[in-house]
Amino acid sequence: MGYLMLAGAIAAEVAATTAMKYSDGFSRLGPSAVTLLGYALSFWLLAQTLRTVAIGTAYAIWAGVGTAAVAALGLVLFGEDLNLAKAVGILLIIGGVVVLNLGGAH
Repeated sequence: MGYLMLAGAIAAEVAATTAMKYSDGFSRLGPSAVTLLGYALSFWLLAQTLRTVAIGTAYAIWAGVGTAAVAALGLVLFGEDLNLAKAVGILLIIGGVVVLNLGGAH
């Protein structure tokens, strides 16, 4: 159940960050509200996750997967470029999450 809540926390964080881009500096009400609610939900779900998943593991997955997902959405939704440095950075983030999990960060 902990990892299911963690997946929800990641989805809420990614949605909130994406909405923040659409909020135009918090000048648009709808996207601004989604941003605030999304982050609140994300933190609540992350806190629930920490009841059953080690903090190092949970935070690494939350931050790493969230960062990679937002970077991918930047490419798809906002036409951001993907250069070698960005691609390597994303792979290093994902690799770090995998190593933390394989290393027994429970």
